[in-house]
Amino acid sequence: MQRLFLPILATCLFAGINYSTAQNLKIIHDAEHYVLAAQHGEKWASEDKEINEKLAALKRKFGTPPNIIHIMWDDTPVGEVGIPEIQAVRGFKTPNMNRLAEEGINFMRMYTEPSCTPSRADAMTGRYAKRTGMHTVSFPIESSGMDADEVTIAEVLSEAGYATAFYGKWHLGDTEFSYCHNQGFDEAFFTPYNQVPSMWIPQMEMANVITGLYPDLYPADPYDIDKSWQPDGFVWTLEGSKGGKTYEWGPPPSPTAYWDIETEAQKRTINFVKKNAMAKNPFYVSYWPIATSFAPDPRATSKVSQNKNILQEALVKIDAFVGDLMRELQDLDIAENTLVIVMADNGPFTHHGPRGMAETLYTGGKGDFTEGGIRVPCLAWWPGTISAGGISGDIIHITDLFTTFARLGGAMDYIPTDRVIDGVDQTSLFINGDAYSRRDYVMIYQGPNLAGAIKGRFKRDWANASVGLSGAEFYDLYTDPREKHGEMIEQFHVKSMFNRQRQRHEVWMKKYPNRPDATVGPALTGIENERPETRKLYQFPIDPKDLPFDPKEVLEHDLPYTQSDTH
Repeated sequence: MQRLFLPILATCLFAGINYSTAQNLKIIHDAEHYVLAAQHGEKWASEDKEINEKLAALKRKFGTPPNIIHIMWDDTPVGEVGIPEIQAVRGFKTPNMNRLAEEGINFMRMYTEPSCTPSRADAMTGRYAKRTGMHTVSFPIESSGMDADEVTIAEVLSEAGYATAFYGKWHLGDTEFSYCHNQGFDEAFFTPYNQVPSMWIPQMEMANVITGLYPDLYPADPYDIDKSWQPDGFVWTLEGSKGGKTYEWGPPPSPTAYWDIETEAQKRTINFVKKNAMAKNPFYVSYWPIATSFAPDPRATSKVSQNKNILQEALVKIDAFVGDLMRELQDLDIAENTLVIVMADNGPFTHHGPRGMAETLYTGGKGDFTEGGIRVPCLAWWPGTISAGGISGDIIHITDLFTTFARLGGAMDYIPTDRVIDGVDQTSLFINGDAYSRRDYVMIYQGPNLAGAIKGRFKRDWANASVGLSGAEFYDLYTDPREKHGEMIEQFHVKSMFNRQRQRHEVWMKKYPNRPDATVGPALTGIENERPETRKLYQFPIDPKDLPFDPKEVLEHDLPYTQSDTH
């Protein structure tokens, strides 16, 4: 194995030395990146010189590096926004986001992780969730979260003088060290979990949507003898500022209170943009819509789309906000100095999810490593810098946003250099357009397990690979984009190439080991205005001295990963 790997790696490492700026040389990328750098280093260096001149001219014109707004929601297939022809047969419209595509660029091969928490960790850290330990979707009560030692894009941009804010669905843990204002954001208003807790309320027990969470609502069960088994209090939304205290926001959970989270997040996003535009501060804001609730809003008297299902209703409402945001940027005269990205975090919730989720173009959905699970809509708008009407067939990965944002913000020096950063700088793709990507590969994980790999037009299914002689586990995504007909003989020529790609990837992991699974700790501590129900969540209901085992040791025990952990 060493004979196969080391010559390739050595050549790539040393041949790639001249490919870009000295800043980029400090960053450790996945091994595959060096294969490309060795071949395209001179071209990339030439592009970087021109890009640096453009960014410097923009900074002279506006007085600051560009502002960055990242909007990301849940569970949406490619084409569901940005392509009105698809919307015409799906019964809804997003004219403002479609306008972003018309005036900016529509990335048709934006890859994410198969589910929420991993994708969000990728965006924040520029690292595969396998590396950060954030590979499994968190649910209440999780008692774990993103480790304090991970470096987020908020921390990187803060070092370069950016004001930073997060509003919406965080979903990266319920431990105090994982709260987003403890992960680099100046301002934070966030939900530690996903939308599922919206239905964990007495009203939904009464409606038979859930069962057994509120046993006091019906006659006592004489066979229910463990009264400590389930928690009976939940926290939906927290807020805080960097270095400051944490507070629960809003009244105790109720159907209307959950819908108010979105309204508040949008209001704070606009106010943050206004405040920093007036102060001439460069800013980075992540608005990640909570978007919806599993409990209907009792105040709503009508639907906003003919489709009328949970995702499409949410998309129409997000679209209205995007229109308000675009007008605000133009009124503040900062549109030409602001990059706006809108995207989904993974494919549609087609397995056991709510009604109305559809594959649209590609096979599979949330939790799958097929294209339908990991390829998502992504639109970028930056008037005057991104050319209008762009359609990109390049591969881009969610981790690339981390490095690209850092490059745009002049913050490359603040990216950590003691770990692998999977995100590559895609500034050239954003500015120069189609065919300027610096990536032709993606490693696909389901939880902690390597499930597949992509190299250009080709894809290999590692999860279902046969032992010994390979089976029909290879796909040409140009000829079979829905992955319906795996090939064997026709693609034996790529087998060894995928083996080398995996070898490079895994040997590099040995050199730069992954973090263990998400760091554990007590849930929802440090809340200044905590309710009695909240206090019970982190207090063990039984005196540990009465048990023959250590509850903390149990909490730290890793469970085997299952497919259900991706939802």
